[in-house]
Amino acid sequence: MKELLSTKEVAAFLNINEKMVYTLISEKGLPATKVTGKWLFPLELVRQWIESGTINYPEPVTKLPPYHGLILIAGSNDLLLDAVISNFNSRSGEHLAMFGMTGSMGGIKALRKNMCHIASSHLVGDDVNEHNEYNFPYLKKEMGRMPAVVNFCFRQQGLIVQKGNPLGLTSIKDLDQKGLTMVNRALGTGTRHLLDKELNMAGIKPGKIKGYDNIKPKHMDIGLTILEGKADAGPGIRPVAEKLKLDFIPLCWERFDLLISKDRFFDQGIQLFLGAVKDDFMKETALQLGGYDTSKSGQMVYQGQTFMAESED
Repeated sequence: MKELLSTKEVAAFLNINEKMVYTLISEKGLPATKVTGKWLFPLELVRQWIESGTINYPEPVTKLPPYHGLILIAGSNDLLLDAVISNFNSRSGEHLAMFGMTGSMGGIKALRKNMCHIASSHLVGDDVNEHNEYNFPYLKKEMGRMPAVVNFCFRQQGLIVQKGNPLGLTSIKDLDQKGLTMVNRALGTGTRHLLDKELNMAGIKPGKIKGYDNIKPKHMDIGLTILEGKADAGPGIRPVAEKLKLDFIPLCWERFDLLISKDRFFDQGIQLFLGAVKDDFMKETALQLGGYDTSKSGQMVYQGQTFMAESED
């Protein structure tokens, strides 16, 4: 369906009489704009308008207890997020943030099951129309009700390789070369998802790469395996390569988001933690680590929004 609907089309979409559309514009705030004298209705805003007015959502099987000082975060592993959580805990007094490493998809599922307050995720869409869209394609599939999405940072994803890049690797296609051994992340992580997507686009069968099934739980574990000479390359983020003084082949700047249930968004601890995402400590730490862009950190993200990092290679 197209992005802008006519009066007739939005009436059909809402299953109402066309005359009722004008009443909804004036009395109920139905999102609309006039172009050359004709009403047009942005489809995504109409969907949000419907959602905002929806009542009687089915109750989840389990409920998080009332907020009492403990913030539960689940999802994707990240060096900067680890640092922010540690700093938050050292100065927050009555509030404590705890992180469970489940991978991006695991974080989304934990949020759906009400097992956490915040999920961290960087899953990029598979569809050709969603190749630059992060998280929303999966939220639509997994969540009954769309959570609030707040940008944590952008970070540079790519291949971590041995210092000096002795095999002369330049891209994903080079993982297919004879004699190379790689190390990998687990299924359900955004990093593994990106790697598999890139391998598919390059026409490489993963099973042919030695070490493809050698799984490590964290980004730093990937880097340490390469540093120890046990692998030639692995998918990961630039901050790990910088910290371990390894070489890095960039693939993209990815959006790393925090997903928060709307009914818990204004809990005191959640708001305090989101404040920490915007403070000087996070910005200074990101600069020290390298490979991060915090220009959009703390900002709300909306589906279909052009929301890209300002950094370039």
